[in-house]
Amino acid sequence: MYEERSARLAGAVVWTNTPSGAGAGRVLPDGCMDLLWNEGRLLVAGPDTRAYVTEGAPSAWTGVRFYPGTAPAVLGVPAHELRDLRVDLADLWPAPEVRRLSGRIDAAADPVTGLEDVAVECAAAAEPPDPVLGRVVAALDAGCPVAATADDLGLGARQLHRRCLTAFGYGPKTLARILRLQRALALARDGVSLADTAVRAGFADQAHLARDVKELAGVPLGELLGRRGG
Repeated sequence: MYEERSARLAGAVVWTNTPSGAGAGRVLPDGCMDLLWNEGRLLVAGPDTRAYVTEGAPSAWTGVRFYPGTAPAVLGVPAHELRDLRVDLADLWPAPEVRRLSGRIDAAADPVTGLEDVAVECAAAAEPPDPVLGRVVAALDAGCPVAATADDLGLGARQLHRRCLTAFGYGPKTLARILRLQRALALARDGVSLADTAVRAGFADQAHLARDVKELAGVPLGELLGRRGG
């Protein structure tokens, strides 16, 4: 079972996932990075460009999903270096520091609260994220074209691309596609027809929506939504 709530970090989400049975899981790209806790290990989920398929025996996971673009400032690692990866935090930070943080989570009455406390501590010790990044996310999530977004921010196309690679792990066009996918899924899950979903989310038509979902999620939209025959 998957559950989430708002975290004490601005824009972040704390979540737990305890699979009910064996079988592959599917994590869709969302423009975010996560700090993960699983069976005594601290890990980092880098930004995904395609669905990340989980396999193996089911186990309980806890995570803090950072607001898009904010995790690299906390972790001190450019997002593009972790693109499509899941890595141990000890591969990025000194082992003694990771052991200290892991000990805090182990000692907490609840690993969810313990992980959130660790994320808040790490964020407080880090430099604040580039304030331009929030404006990039807001503009692209509203369907603003990449070129217009760069112009509004007073950035050249190459400048915007470099900042996006560092903060999000990929360029602004990929980020815009992923945000559009998430808009479409939210609409469709609310019961909006697929034709209307395509228009409202910013796709050319329903066929365009279907192609993008299949490419980014790896399965047809109907399968994601649990609808027979799509």
